[in-house]
Amino acid sequence: DSSFLLFHESDCDIGGSSSCESMLSLNTEKILSQAKLLAEQKRFPFATDNDNTNEELAIAYVLFGNGLYDEAIQHFSTMLQEEPELVSAIYGRGIAYGKKGLHDMKNAELALFELSRVISLEPDHPEVLEQRAEILSALGRISEALSDFTKAIQLQPSATLYWHRGTLYFISEDYATAHEDFQRSLELNKNQPIAMLYKGLTFFHRGLLKEAIESFKEALKQKADFIDAYKSLGQAYRELGNFDAATENFQKALLLNQNHVQTLQLKGMMLYHHGSLDEALKNFKRCLQLEPYNEVCQYMKGLSHVAMGQFYEGIKAQTKVMLNDPLPGQKASPEYLKVKYLREYSRYLHAHLDTPLTEYNTDIDLPGNFKDHWAKNLPFLIENYEEQPGLQPHIKDVLFQNFESYKPDVQELICVADHLGSMMQYETPGFLPNKRIHRAMGLATLEVMQAVQRTWANSKVRMNGKTRLMQWRDMFDIAVKWRRIADPDQPVLWLDQMPARSLSRGFNNHINLIRGQVINMRYLEYFEKILHFIKDRILVYHGANNPKGLLEVREALEKVHKVEDLLPIMKFNSKTRDGFTVNTKVPSLKDQGKEYDGFTITITGDKVGNILFSVETQTTEERTQLYHAEIDALYKDLTAKGKILILSAELGEVDAVCNLILSLVYYFYNLMPLSRGSSVIAYSVIMGALMASGKEVSGKIPKGKASIKISKSISSLVDFEAMTAPGSEAFSKIARSWMNLKSISPSYKSLPSVSETFPTLRTMIEVLNTDSSHCLKKTIVAV
Repeated sequence: DSSFLLFHESDCDIGGSSSCESMLSLNTEKILSQAKLLAEQKRFPFATDNDNTNEELAIAYVLFGNGLYDEAIQHFSTMLQEEPELVSAIYGRGIAYGKKGLHDMKNAELALFELSRVISLEPDHPEVLEQRAEILSALGRISEALSDFTKAIQLQPSATLYWHRGTLYFISEDYATAHEDFQRSLELNKNQPIAMLYKGLTFFHRGLLKEAIESFKEALKQKADFIDAYKSLGQAYRELGNFDAATENFQKALLLNQNHVQTLQLKGMMLYHHGSLDEALKNFKRCLQLEPYNEVCQYMKGLSHVAMGQFYEGIKAQTKVMLNDPLPGQKASPEYLKVKYLREYSRYLHAHLDTPLTEYNTDIDLPGNFKDHWAKNLPFLIENYEEQPGLQPHIKDVLFQNFESYKPDVQELICVADHLGSMMQYETPGFLPNKRIHRAMGLATLEVMQAVQRTWANSKVRMNGKTRLMQWRDMFDIAVKWRRIADPDQPVLWLDQMPARSLSRGFNNHINLIRGQVINMRYLEYFEKILHFIKDRILVYHGANNPKGLLEVREALEKVHKVEDLLPIMKFNSKTRDGFTVNTKVPSLKDQGKEYDGFTITITGDKVGNILFSVETQTTEERTQLYHAEIDALYKDLTAKGKILILSAELGEVDAVCNLILSLVYYFYNLMPLSRGSSVIAYSVIMGALMASGKEVSGKIPKGKASIKISKSISSLVDFEAMTAPGSEAFSKIARSWMNLKSISPSYKSLPSVSETFPTLRTMIEVLNTDSSHCLKKTIVAV
């Protein structure tokens, strides 16, 4: 019974040793009285059969219970001089050293030494193992602590022991094992809201969001005012992409405690990624009032200001993050690593606020090593880097524009853009709707439409300071500029414009599908499709390299139903024992029979069954040139057929143009030529070019639903559809199945020119900032 630990602790620690001495002299009678009662009831650990010894031990435990740790240690030590193996005194001295403070390594080592002596003398006491485990875990010696908790559980299982061990597994990111322990703890004691919360978090960190939500709700049934459960529930809904449910739960957490910094931070970040920058800023400012040195809130405050064109406030906040240098040996925060890139890019944007967009090129202007380091998220260690000029006083910040201040035709343009942008929203878990991105990419779609129509009518365009015929990259650059300015935190850069040294090494676009126990929910619908592909490639490999074992491999593959089941298959060949890679191939339309490298699937496994399942595209100079040649040929054909279409508009020509647009973008998706944002940029080009051909996308990208009978899935990630399709024709067929193409409304022709209406960064930021809630989902009704 450890009820002695519940004694009232005095304030003698605050008053210092003289305070404790005076308290001791004043309360001697009280201490002796308490000790006598304690000894009579044997209410302390390892009581003996000797009454006199018990009375002496009880005095030391009362001293301990009153916070007089040094006096307790001295009393225990005196007793141990006479009886060196008096277990209760060894134990009492050990926990007293622990109570003195584990921040002092000497106290920690002495506490461990004493508790270890107790365990060697009395090995069948789980509470001692538990206390040693708590000290070990506080010192970061997790594996030793886990061993102690396991031994304690073997001696006497309890809800508390399972909870403690589960927490350590959780810290170690072994979420599956942690889940088992939290579940066992809850079976022994159902009413544990914190254990239920952590059970939910083990689901959350593995990407099992719906299961996490159920656990968080269960925790709230047990404790209605549980702020952390509301906060976690809000974050789970945010990860699912359910903005309204996330907002509701963050708000409930803040109603319970309006100063809950973590909730303010998470809510602010969600609002930023929803495109509600002004609301996000309020949360970050409140967060910083409560925690002035919160790096995340400071960084996000700076980012929000810059995204809205408020560069002076933005760079001021960024500088505060830069000044917060990590201590020697301390790992730098992600915000600290990113902030100098953001500051430099913010200065560049500010300097170009009023320069016509047609007169400069960001990919050419920004230094090569800066772009390379930024895209790879490397520390800002760039040799001979020359900083961007500071803010120029004559260039004023962007001012807020009322929606009503725009002319009626521009208001219509904005409302149509909002509608078109919403058509690009993925309905898959993990994608939060972002109304700022919707507007930006809707305007990009309309600008692409207008530019392609001009090109097919033999008009030239002005790009990068030159007037010329539009090339395919110019078409994508329209969407790139809108995607860049919608969120300046993300480096949207052409990879072939990186330094030659970087390209020669290869530039990887990498996506983890499964890392250890963490599943990437966004791509879950594609696991089965990729698994079928891998199984086919394994059979081909063993057919060529292991014909004798092919039958055994085939039988083993029939039992493979999920990616993890592939690990035993690796053992069939020494070359694949530690893992293997599989490369997809992309067939050429230009040169029949020729294939290009698609993406690489990698699977590796460790001894305990954790796997890394990932896909990546490697952008090398040679691979880029092959894809560019393919896209060049398709664009040349598209332009020729587009010019014919402008004159004839026959049904067959329209169909051919649609297929060429989808084929061109199929190769763009497989090339993945941008550091970020390739998917939405490509889809806005699809929509804009189709509109130029007289066809409007009226169908939304569908929710994913995979079929077990066939190896295809109709899912909602357009980039993955292109990357996993066997060819451009297959991709075109899948895409057209949901696009529901209709003839375009004539009213699109009356919309003002996007490039002339928003010719500068300032005007682009203004239109992204303006509120158009009263558009009331205006749409152009297709004819």
